[in-house]
Amino acid sequence: MGFLLLLLFVVLAGFGLWFWSRSLVGGRWRYSAGWFAGTAVLLVLGTGVTYIVGSLAGASLDPEESCHADGQTYDPAYRRANFDEYTQWFPLHDKCHANYDLVPAWVNPTLVILPILAIACLAYAVRLTVIRRHIKAGTPSSR
Repeated sequence: MGFLLLLLFVVLAGFGLWFWSRSLVGGRWRYSAGWFAGTAVLLVLGTGVTYIVGSLAGASLDPEESCHADGQTYDPAYRRANFDEYTQWFPLHDKCHANYDLVPAWVNPTLVILPILAIACLAYAVRLTVIRRHIKAGTPSSR
């Protein structure tokens, strides 16, 4: 079942990227509110995938096993003392000891940048829509 969901996601993402890139290559993206809205959706999906990658870093049920698999020592005293650090939603951390985190370093900055870009794309899509409506309202009827 999981394989079918993954396959469906890949197919849908492929179609989405194909439609997205058509406007990009054709040069129509500059004036297309839909392109910017679609880009915002892709950025939100990228944020979700990034969050899943970060939260599943060291995806073993046993953190000690994950640390040893990465060639690091496991410090249970550090984990007990910093319990809140690796159970919070953001920023993501899963530390073996004070100097090594199982979550890749790129995950947390990406979780900040992608939603900001998505909001900027949505704001620009709204701006383009408002401009288009004002231009349509200002043109005389062709009757």
